[in-house]
Formats: sequence, C-alpha cells, structure tokens
Amino acid sequence: MPDSQAQPPDGATADLTALLLCGARLTDGRTVDVRLSGGRIEAVGTAGSLSAAPKAHSARVDLSGFLLLPAPAEPHAHGDTALTALQGAGPVSYATEDVQRRATEAALLQLGHGATALRSHVRIGDVQGLGPMEAVLQARRSLRGLTDLTTVAVPRLLTGLAGADELAMLRDAMKMGASVVGGSPDLDPDPTGYTEAVLEVAAEHGCPVDLHTDGDDPARLARLAAMAGGLRPGVSIGPCAGLARLPTEVASRTADQLAAAGVTVVCLPQGGCAGTEQRGGAPVRLLRAAGVRVAAGSGAMRDVTNPVGRGDPLEAAFLLASQGGLGAPEAYEAVSAAARAAMGLAEVRVEAGFPAELLAVRGEQLTGVLSLAYSRIVVHRGRVVARTSAVREYCDSAAAFALDLPRQGRGDPGP
Repeated sequence: MPDSQAQPPDGATADLTALLLCGARLTDGRTVDVRLSGGRIEAVGTAGSLSAAPKAHSARVDLSGFLLLPAPAEPHAHGDTALTALQGAGPVSYATEDVQRRATEAALLQLGHGATALRSHVRIGDVQGLGPMEAVLQARRSLRGLTDLTTVAVPRLLTGLAGADELAMLRDAMKMGASVVGGSPDLDPDPTGYTEAVLEVAAEHGCPVDLHTDGDDPARLARLAAMAGGLRPGVSIGPCAGLARLPTEVASRTADQLAAAGVTVVCLPQGGCAGTEQRGGAPVRLLRAAGVRVAAGSGAMRDVTNPVGRGDPLEAAFLLASQGGLGAPEAYEAVSAAARAAMGLAEVRVEAGFPAELLAVRGEQLTGVLSLAYSRIVVHRGRVVARTSAVREYCDSAAAFALDLPRQGRGDPGP
C-alpha cells in the first residue's frame, strides 16, 4: 500500500528557499529541469541545463520517470463531516476539537494526493451554530504552509422566521473568516428568496458564491444562474447531477443559460454529497459544448452521505475520462486549471514566473498517470510538502514471499 507523508520529506525543510526539480517529463513530451525560488517557478530548461540556485538553503529532487503537472485543487470538500463514517454507530461529535481533527486529517489526505488548495463547505446553524466553522478555521491555521484551505459558510434556511437567525449567523460566519458564501437554495421553502439573501451577503463582503443544487429543476436552475450571473467575483454551482436526468434538449437549453450567466459548474464524479437518489454525474460534455466552465471536486468523503471516498483529484479526472467522455487533458484540466479558476486562484503552468504549485506523478503520459498513479511528489509554494511512494514486487514462488521477499523477489518501483 502507498505510504503517504503529509510533511516535508528529508531534504525539504521549512526554511528552504530554492529547489531544483531534475529530469521531469512534461505533457508535451519534453524532459526538463525546473528551478523554483520564492514560491514561484524561476526557470525551466532542458534536462541538465540548470543548476541549483546559489543560496544557503537549496535542494535537488530527481524526477526521472515522473510526469510534472500543475497541482490540482479541491473546489468542493466537506471538512466538518469528513471521516465521520469511521466512527461507527452513535451520534457524530461536533465538538470543536473533533471537527478540527477530522478537517485537518481530511485536508492532509487530499494534500497527499496532490491538492495544494482546498475549499471546504461548512454547515452553520442548527444545533451546532458556528462551532464547525470555528473548528475548520482552526484547521486552516494549523495547515498553513502545507496547503491553502478556504471555507464556505453553508446555512440551511435563510427565509421566513426560521431563516432570520441563520441569516444573522451567516453574516457572523463571514466576519469570523469564512471566505465564500454558500448554501442549498433547493432545501429552503423559498429558493429564490434564499438566493437573494446569499447574493446580498456576498455583495456586502465582496466575496464569491458557491451554491449546492441538484439541477433537476431547469426553471429554478436558470433563475438561480440569471440572479447570480452579474455577481463578481465569481459564482459556482454544483453538483448539478440532475441535469443528466433531464431530456437532452431541456438540458441543452439550461446549459446555454448557465453559459450566458458565466457561472462555473463544479461536478462531483466520485459520488457527490447528497443522498443516493441524487448521485450521478453532471453531463460534462454537454455543459462544455455550451461554453460552461466545468470544474470537478470530491464532495463528501466517508460520511453519512457517502461512506467511502479517497478525495483524490486524479480519481475524479479518471472518472471524467472513463465515464464522462472527456479526453485525458480536458479531464485533468477540470481538477486543476478549472478548479483553481473556480476558487479564484492564480493560474499555474510549468513555465517561468508561475506559482510553484506542482504535482509529480510516476509515469510518462497523462493517460497512464490517471489510470494508475500511486507514487507522487507534491510541491506547494516551492517546497516539497508531501510524498507518496509505492513499490510493486513480483516473486516466482510462495516460499520466497514467506522467507525473504526483499532479497529473493524481483521488484520495480510502482506507478
């Protein structure tokens, strides 16, 4: 099994200021050296052409046999509920220390897969109040330097007498440090009023909007998109799996309306974050054909709505390619460039001047690394922050396994 370490491996210390990545393969087939400094890509040259920067704290990482990619990002996680399925029977604890621990562990799991930025949707209101938000914000502080974690405040109700308290709580959550206004208009008795309230709070704080919707009601979805379309900076909606259950002509018209509004659809190919009846994937090819920006995230990870989940962006890209019909480059773009754009993050390319947010995966081509990718090296802000290694061994007799596998077996590095 892969052994993941979400911490700087040997040779990559906290005060490292320069890093040379040697012999990496790019998706265009070139083999290059990449020099990182000050959290950015300083230079890219042919293999063997670059030397380490003449600084006191510098290191070299041999990436022979690895494909070097812009790091993926996670645009739709649920840090407050992640890993609660592991607790077994009984009520889930929302004590601050328990939520912080779960959110931190889940973020580190996703970092080990390569996601150097994470957007976590956090439910507020009900009996938990603002406790989960406080806990995830604490997790964010503890993860500083390893991964960039931002939070989305998700109230359940915002209209009528029942929603008045949660509307006030939403404003308090933004003052506490939540970065994005979210929610689920479909669950409010007045979805239009809910959306209006979300947009009002977002305008007050000058922040993005990220809303949950199944998308199975085309009129409601089009109205939501039209209302939110003029908001800047940015509106994301998802997972929109219900669009795939509509007649093609209806889904196509709705996709055109989403494109006109300029919203991003964040699909969740690994299972979503709702009940079984709302599982499934958004029609990504139809959406992209209409001009909608499509990003992909993980959604729920081992909680009451989805008892399994890896939180692996490469698995999401694999599913977009194998089941969604996208080519490998488009599938990876959904979890990297499109995901980063949906989160308001700077673009990343393996070129000089761009942020040093990188993922090296053992393999030679993108199709291969999406198919089987255990060995990974993750670079965040110019530092190696996580390494996952796998070894595959073959042996020609059962006795060798029992007696002396490392010496008698024939081994090769796993993918």
